[in-house]
Amino acid sequence: MKISPSVRIATTSEYYFSKKMNEINRLNAAGADIINLAIGNPNMKPHDSVIDELNRVAELPDVHGYQHHRGLMELRSAFAKWYKNKYNVNLNPDDEVLSLIGSKEGIFHLSFALLNQGDKVLIPDPGYPMYRFVATMMQAEPVFYDLEEKNGWLPDLDKLGEKIDDKVKMMWVNYPNMPSGAGATKEFFTQLIAFAKRHDILVVNDNPYTFILNQNEPLSLLSVEGAKETAVEFNTLSKSHGMAGWRVGAAVGNSEVLNLMLKVKSNLDSGIFNPVQQAAIKALSIEESWYENLNGIYSERQIAAMEFAKILGCSFSREQSGMYIWAKLPDNVKSSKNFVEDLFEDKKIFVAPGSLYGNNGEGFVRISLCQPVEIIKAAIARVC
Repeated sequence: MKISPSVRIATTSEYYFSKKMNEINRLNAAGADIINLAIGNPNMKPHDSVIDELNRVAELPDVHGYQHHRGLMELRSAFAKWYKNKYNVNLNPDDEVLSLIGSKEGIFHLSFALLNQGDKVLIPDPGYPMYRFVATMMQAEPVFYDLEEKNGWLPDLDKLGEKIDDKVKMMWVNYPNMPSGAGATKEFFTQLIAFAKRHDILVVNDNPYTFILNQNEPLSLLSVEGAKETAVEFNTLSKSHGMAGWRVGAAVGNSEVLNLMLKVKSNLDSGIFNPVQQAAIKALSIEESWYENLNGIYSERQIAAMEFAKILGCSFSREQSGMYIWAKLPDNVKSSKNFVEDLFEDKKIFVAPGSLYGNNGEGFVRISLCQPVEIIKAAIARVC
């Protein structure tokens, strides 16, 4: 039997972290003690009330069947209320909220729904590799735009406008930004929406890090007047509520786009497990002290991770949001991948190479805050 890849994945390799985790698991099974400071996998459990709600609902007899693909109205209403309370954004749960089995899956659904062969997609460099991968899978053309330290990791919209032609269909943004940890402002978002309208493109903000070490007020792209005419935003409970493995989030904004996503989603999955939806409703209503406690823990880890970065000879901004440290390597280091591999081989410590996120990520590494302080301090001890 001859098995050959489809043209959509013929030039695609396995996700970098998937391959690396297989290697780490194999080495640890053989007795190695690899300290993983690369992957953004939250290690704190959800609020106790969320787990209690999952268990309570799972005992009911009538919640184990297929679910509506748009999600329970109660969950969509909870997302809408959360957006009003946290971002001062009004959403109609009927058609401006679409529940997702995680935002990563949503990125695929949106791209599948909108992109044709030959379309162009504006993608940040550095940025989440998924944006490039899914555009390529849809046989669209990724058009990378620069994010640079000197500009606060914000795009130059005037310069970017020169790349726009009638084939550009959508633009990915991600603020608070991964991997740089940079935040956006309401002024920038206002300029971005005007830019999208001027060039008749959809702009999509991937927004999972708002509540992690964010020194500013939580900000949604949809808080800009008229944004829903040309924008969609993804949000998720993975980072903000410790529910990464639960796979629950939402796409919000332009109702026409969400309905197109639903066409794809309804053919590819069978909805979110009902008890998970009910638990997510509980998570969206937990008290403010949850976020304060979460950030207290991440703040301690951030301090330790910055000390680790300094020992590696790196420099960094102390004003970073999200669950990573984006650290600039010493000037004499030419390859972030070589630096990472040397650290892995010599000290059994794994951090993420900046080049994984694009050309503008070269010369940086990403250090995860998803390990306890004790583990980060153990990494410090190994390199001292």
